[in-house]
Amino acid sequence: MGVMSTVSSGQHTRPMCYLLLLMILQLGLHTAEGVWPLPQTLISSTERFHLSPQAFYFGYGRQSAAQQGCSVLDAAFKRYFALIFPDYTSGRWNLFSDKNESKILLQICLFSVDHNDCDGYPNESSSERCKHKRLESFSQLVYQDDFGSYFVNKTDIKDFPRFQFRGILLDTSRHYLPVQAILKTLDAMAYSKFNVFHWHIVDDPSFPYQSRTFPDLSSKGAFHPMTHIYTQSDVRRVISHARMRGIRVLPEFDSPGHTKSWGKGQPDLLTPCYKGGIPSGTFGPINPALPSTYHFMATLFKEVSVVFPDSYIHLGGDEVDFSCWKSNPYVRAFMQKMGFGSDFTKLEAFYMENIVNITSALNKTSIVWQDVFDYHERVSTPQQITHINYEVRSTYYAELSRMTKAGMRVVLAAPWYINHISYGQDWHNYYTVQPLNFSGTEEQKKLVIGGEVCMWGEYVDATNLTPRLWPRASAAAERLWSDEKQTSNVDMAFPRLQDFRCKLVRRGIQAEPLYVGHCKQEYQGI
Repeated sequence: MGVMSTVSSGQHTRPMCYLLLLMILQLGLHTAEGVWPLPQTLISSTERFHLSPQAFYFGYGRQSAAQQGCSVLDAAFKRYFALIFPDYTSGRWNLFSDKNESKILLQICLFSVDHNDCDGYPNESSSERCKHKRLESFSQLVYQDDFGSYFVNKTDIKDFPRFQFRGILLDTSRHYLPVQAILKTLDAMAYSKFNVFHWHIVDDPSFPYQSRTFPDLSSKGAFHPMTHIYTQSDVRRVISHARMRGIRVLPEFDSPGHTKSWGKGQPDLLTPCYKGGIPSGTFGPINPALPSTYHFMATLFKEVSVVFPDSYIHLGGDEVDFSCWKSNPYVRAFMQKMGFGSDFTKLEAFYMENIVNITSALNKTSIVWQDVFDYHERVSTPQQITHINYEVRSTYYAELSRMTKAGMRVVLAAPWYINHISYGQDWHNYYTVQPLNFSGTEEQKKLVIGGEVCMWGEYVDATNLTPRLWPRASAAAERLWSDEKQTSNVDMAFPRLQDFRCKLVRRGIQAEPLYVGHCKQEYQGI
């Protein structure tokens, strides 16, 4: 991104990376701390340009595939104008209100994009060399002097992400997160250039997703049927908010385990557990022996595939407790009929294979947790994506090697379970992860499509979500976006991350401090 060009009246110059500024040249020594995550190439000088909010606006380059009327970019321009000039509160722009109006030039930041993605949703092939990510980089380069004037230094940036999948998981089953808390997280994700919101929307404790087809799932399975649910309108609002920030929404409906809340609103779905040859009154995972199970799942996923437009869907498949299946005589009889013997991993494989086929018929790419691969590789196909979640470093490196050798695409989450907290600067642990430091060929390493920060909700709700997540998640964001060789030193990263944390605070994100210090603009309250 070539951030500046100085022009006189009637002249235009166009930098190589599609971004043009027309402004007055000023000289000075101040500079911004930098950009987070670090761009692939950033060359900055001490030459600086004064920015006047009265004269500045964003526009489209002549060669841009998108032009005025592009909803995504038009909204982004308005949003980033407010972020760049937070103290500018005038309702209207008066371009020549300055006393020295003859010296003020119109300041135009022109954006050109090579794809017109204005009406669609972000997807795995979306270009990230422009649009929101470029706006974010530029916004972080603008700074104020002690008198409140805005400046940006002459800077050349060339940028693109290292990995295509850079996710944040929120768990809305163990604690309900109000929609506003999710939207604020999406804002912060955009600032850190995350591009996938993995919505772990239901689990054992509660089923807050309000299904049109099966309304009893939430009316009986949510913590509260009116206040602790996500209506269809809520889901559309989240997806729309994410879309305008270049973020995909990946829903997860984990099964056959983690489904206790499902059974409250869907009779005969869960497996009855037996004790002493009779039903105990308790229930285990989804019952894989009944045809009605697959009819229900097909109908539910048909709805989900329409409500959530992304091409990916997460099917879970982890941590299935076999004890209830083992206790049920009808399940055991079904296993004998199918030739599974007493191998319950084959029963789970049978179930998962059916669910994968259901979602494949809906033209969805399935993502599963690593258990599905570990226990029954025959279910896994190169079309699937496997999600590594067990946290021991030697284990996840071995998993990366084994899965990619089998031709599987992989998302790494294991080292970024950020719900775990400890005293001190634990962001170092997330920053120094080396996702490709496993035994394998270059072709294998290309199959690692990215990583994900997971915020599981046992001890997290809207009161502590934001400070627990930020800026610690931003450490992982740089690892997934930036060149690893340029970003391997935590001491060099600290001043930039500290500055970025202050930017988050000024933008209304309650990011916790990294260490002793202060921000020029402290958090002013909710």
